[in-house]
Amino acid sequence: MFSKKKDQCKGVMNMPSVKIIIATHKKYRMPDDEMYIPVQVGAEGKDDLGYTRDNTGDNISNLNSQYCELTGLYWAWKNLDADYVGLAHYRRHFRVKNKTKDPFDCVLTSKEAEELLKDNDILVTKRRNYYIETIYDHYVHTLYPEPLDETRKIIEEKCPEYLPAFDKHMKGKTMHAFNMFVMKKEYFDAYCEWLFDILFELTKRFEGTEYNSFHARYPGRISEVLLDVWMNENGYTYKEVPFVYMEKIDMFKKGMGFLKAKFLHKKYGESF
Repeated sequence: MFSKKKDQCKGVMNMPSVKIIIATHKKYRMPDDEMYIPVQVGAEGKDDLGYTRDNTGDNISNLNSQYCELTGLYWAWKNLDADYVGLAHYRRHFRVKNKTKDPFDCVLTSKEAEELLKDNDILVTKRRNYYIETIYDHYVHTLYPEPLDETRKIIEEKCPEYLPAFDKHMKGKTMHAFNMFVMKKEYFDAYCEWLFDILFELTKRFEGTEYNSFHARYPGRISEVLLDVWMNENGYTYKEVPFVYMEKIDMFKKGMGFLKAKFLHKKYGESF
């Protein structure tokens, strides 16, 4: 929750600043709102797309092949100054209302975000429900289990107070997915410090492991399951906000991939 800031010189009330970075690796249509900052992730050694690049300032842009959108998150943590900071994706955005058939007309606006943040310190996506399997089972059916199992060991070593929350979350069937959120800056800083400490240790332990390009992105996927662990252990309340896909999703293909992983033990080979 926030309070308005008063400009003592002018006697006016200013709302705290909210900035949401949009992680993208290609040129794409972006929301027309100053709250959003398109960030070219994995920009190191790549052609300039005309967006803010994640290889400026303190950065881990060169790790993008593993860390995915998290190189943008790290850039925001180290270089972005705002009262509230968030992460979205070029293909997925928070939304509040279906206004027209154009998905970009549904994207959360700065005014809508400010209203939501008056009573909430954290915004996350609506829960994803896996129904027929736990978070842990879904991960190991679709991806290689070793990084997730090693993450548990790292938590036990580095921050054992989080272990009960981790184990409970792994046995659950719902999660806040996609690494999408908006947080008060002090929470954002604390979360990033905790998250990257775990992930840097994890990738250190898997140096030399030969995963293909899809499965090498395990740090980004591990981070998705850690958000709830962090929020639950700290007792933070949050507001769930719907999200919108900017492109049509092949739900049949997505569903078949899920069922093949569950019942035929065929791991994912691509994103859906």
